[in-house]
Amino acid sequence: MTLDLITPIVLAGGKGTRLWPMSRSQRPKQFLALTSDLSLFQMTLTRLSDPTRYRAPIIVTNSDYRFLVAEQALECGVELGGVILEPMARNTAPAIAAATLVAAKGGPTLIHVLASDHDILVDDAYRTSIDTAAAAARDGRLATFGIQPTGPATGFGYIEAGEKEASGAFAVKRFVEKPNEERAKEMLATGNFTWNSGMFLFRSDVFLSECEAYAPDVMKAAKASVDTAQSDLDFIRLDAPSFAAAPDISVDYAIFEPTKLASVVPSPIRWSDLGSWDAVWRESPQDGQGNLARGPVSLFNTRNSMVISENLHVAVNGLDDIAVVASEDAIYVGKLSDAQDVGKVVKTLMKDKGTFRLTEEHRTSYRPWGGYTSLLSGDRFQVKRLFVKPGKQLSLQKHHHRSEHWVVVRGTAEIVIGDEVKTLKENESAYIPQGSVHRLTNPGKILLELVEVQTGSYLEEDDIVRYEDSFGRV
Repeated sequence: MTLDLITPIVLAGGKGTRLWPMSRSQRPKQFLALTSDLSLFQMTLTRLSDPTRYRAPIIVTNSDYRFLVAEQALECGVELGGVILEPMARNTAPAIAAATLVAAKGGPTLIHVLASDHDILVDDAYRTSIDTAAAAARDGRLATFGIQPTGPATGFGYIEAGEKEASGAFAVKRFVEKPNEERAKEMLATGNFTWNSGMFLFRSDVFLSECEAYAPDVMKAAKASVDTAQSDLDFIRLDAPSFAAAPDISVDYAIFEPTKLASVVPSPIRWSDLGSWDAVWRESPQDGQGNLARGPVSLFNTRNSMVISENLHVAVNGLDDIAVVASEDAIYVGKLSDAQDVGKVVKTLMKDKGTFRLTEEHRTSYRPWGGYTSLLSGDRFQVKRLFVKPGKQLSLQKHHHRSEHWVVVRGTAEIVIGDEVKTLKENESAYIPQGSVHRLTNPGKILLELVEVQTGSYLEEDDIVRYEDSFGRV
């Protein structure tokens, strides 16, 4: 493999909490549309769809998000070079090492590591930064991207630049952990510090050599997990026992800080990690009063605020510096300037058995075939809205403890109940007795929507026995 094109490695396994209540463990921020009609993950894939610079990207994620990754890539028309499934979180060093080993199976290649949840403007400054980093990588350097600071931010790490190199990059003098505001001001005054973006570009052979030298335990575990990985549909499942042996360590600590080959490319690009709601506000279009309003929202005499609602109509009157985020089942209200505290709120909610679910699940859950929204629940009953994508089908399954009643609201449903096959249209219904083997398919060209009423002694999602499944979940 030649070093003319770059293989992107996109890290998409994080479970963000600072953008609660929209971002939750089952659907974190990288899969949400926050600043455009595309999700952050889709925006990242679109940014990489430049055939003059990039090969098809390799995605690293966990098993819970595998179908979200595949579906969102399909929606934005980007072909993937592979999807690697981490069996558990082990921070960025093991994930990057394993993905680099996969990418380099055909020979040495340039690797661009990037997060799936950053908002970056692709312009001449961005393209120049990529080309400079690629030149440094071809010279055997491990390049990182330093973002030109806009102020003494305390939420980012910093990189101090040393001597300029032939490629246009600078040797890294040192990495600095998140400073307090006074220290950040002192560093910015020197003109030699940039924010650590968490993006890297390097030659695969150089990175793996440095990993072997400075993080041999990471390298050993990554190699073993790749060598014994299993193919699962279009996914690569890393071997769980092998990967579990890797230390939980970031690539910065493991390799970039001790190596003598680190370079930094000062990058005057528009970049945000969208790590808090105030960052979403800053990166989004605002009205003449400095407000971001999205969804069914009405603002009166309100300034410098952000109000987002997924469903409920939210009216805000006479406030300044306010953040209101209304999801399907939870509402956050606080000062926009205190948006960094959302993570603390979530940690408190996670400790309470009554509110823990609100940090993990949405009322709407997504599946490879579509998904469902929980509408109403009570003693021995539950009502859901099911939506099935055209041409998709659920697994052939049965439930031990519940019966189901389906009413078609929109589209056409093909239903198997035991040996019987039914075709239902709008306003028609079917009853699935407890213990009956059944399957639901959308044979049509439009979204199939149903109302499902479940009744029985146990209604949780784990009461399911699968016999056949199009998505390898048997």
